[in-house]
Amino acid sequence: MKRILVMTAVEAEKEAFLRGVRGDSRFDVHEAGVGPVSAAVSTAMVLSSSAFEYDLVVSAGIGGGFVGQADIGSIVIASESIAADLGAETPEGFTGVDKLGFGTNRLPVEEKLSSRWVEALKADGQAVRYGPVLTLSTVTGTAETAALLAERIPGAAAEAMEGYGVAEAASRRGVPFVEIRAISNAVGPRDRAAWRIGDALAALETASYHLLEAISS
Repeated sequence: MKRILVMTAVEAEKEAFLRGVRGDSRFDVHEAGVGPVSAAVSTAMVLSSSAFEYDLVVSAGIGGGFVGQADIGSIVIASESIAADLGAETPEGFTGVDKLGFGTNRLPVEEKLSSRWVEALKADGQAVRYGPVLTLSTVTGTAETAALLAERIPGAAAEAMEGYGVAEAASRRGVPFVEIRAISNAVGPRDRAAWRIGDALAALETASYHLLEAISS
């Protein structure tokens, strides 16, 4: 690959990713801001204004892990990116825009690269999960909401706030997309004392290093 665009939400994630890729000149790493709208706009602006044609777009950062799917300190590589709160409330519960007939709230990843990334991490002994990553404008703060999301999206591994926005911008430009979340906390009640942001950033750095191996395979 000649050029890879990486979008993180905040500077700490950007710096962790840059440490992982060790100055590899193929990577352009930008801060997208927090939330799916900011992520989509920021990614679209870079893609449209850059002098480069990108071969890959990566949404990278930390996030919450669903209990029983992704433990704190582990890594999730997305099998798909899902806008989990894009839809409507109905008497029967939440209905996504896909079921409403207004498009989709699921976007694919570049599967072969994602699978190679997972295998590279496993070979290094890292705790890694390959599964759906949810994007929400409001992250989960209760056990009830966590249970509803897990029931509605079987196998949901992680949640964050930017992936689907980055994926949408990449999709509109026809550029392959992958997403990574290093797990800092459990999805559910917000217990900041239990969060391990430092461990998650270290895991993000490690995973970024192994992306070098995956794109070279």
